Amino acid sequence: MAFIIDRTNLQRVVAVINNKGGVGKTTLCANIAGIMGEGNWRVLVVDLDPQGNLGLDFGYHGTDRDDDGAGLSKALLYGDLLQPIEVRPNVDVVPGGRLVEYINTSLAQQFGQSGEAATRARLSLASALAKIGDQYDLVLLDCPPNTDIIQSIAVAAARYILIPAKADEASLQGLTLTAERLDKVIDINPDVDLLGVVNFASSASETVVRRDFADAVVRALGGEEARASVFETYVRHSGSTAKATREKRLLVHELDKKVKTGEKWYESIKRGVKHVAPGPQSAGSVADSLYAVTQELIARLTDKEEEAAQTAEESANV
Repeated sequence: MAFIIDRTNLQRVVAVINNKGGVGKTTLCANIAGIMGEGNWRVLVVDLDPQGNLGLDFGYHGTDRDDDGAGLSKALLYGDLLQPIEVRPNVDVVPGGRLVEYINTSLAQQFGQSGEAATRARLSLASALAKIGDQYDLVLLDCPPNTDIIQSIAVAAARYILIPAKADEASLQGLTLTAERLDKVIDINPDVDLLGVVNFASSASETVVRRDFADAVVRALGGEEARASVFETYVRHSGSTAKATREKRLLVHELDKKVKTGEKWYESIKRGVKHVAPGPQSAGSVADSLYAVTQELIARLTDKEEEAAQTAEESANV
């Protein structure tokens, strides 16, 4: 008998993925989760990256709560229950780290087998998430670059794929490889769907961003129909904001709040002390762009769900 899992609890699982590194996967996962958590959504982020950089964004890296991917490894390889940690109100994380490499090595051996053993390996993440998915309104998978096995189990578990990319050749090539990966899991996850492509780290004007990036995505995916997948919104770039968030262990919107409520330079002068800025002024524009991307993500997710419900209703009436 074929190994089958119940996907009822996997309908809000979004894999944030691109075969290219440095395109904002972790930044998007952390900040979307933080924003939605403040909106009273229960969000889970699964860090599938051996580098474990999600811990830097949420501030648990190097603490006793950082298990370096041990819990994730046990869940995927031995069937243990995932044990997320709370990193913000309404936001939980399954930490990644160097032990994720063991997942890659072990599953690679099982992928090479045939029959049920290979299917169980391909669905290991889906099986783990199905046990706890009903506790969350949204599950984000922070996927590593250039790791075929981990990316494959993420796509096999996901209902939707979100691809962040930059308008450079390497990033767009990674986008193409990611899209091709969808075709490889269609046998065990036929409903997986592309939620969209987000332009990450842009400093150009909004008009230029939309036109040029959309054109590049169409070329990368090989069809004009791909234009509809490009987000209208995009993530602004600021090196100083990126540096400050990591140093202060704050998400971008959290840093922006500190900047807006912190003591002004003229107030410091009046007190006779040197002014120390809580963060760069650019945090505001970056935070605004992340809010906009998050809002569009939820709108697209809702539209997809409404379309699926309508299709199911029409099929039932036939």
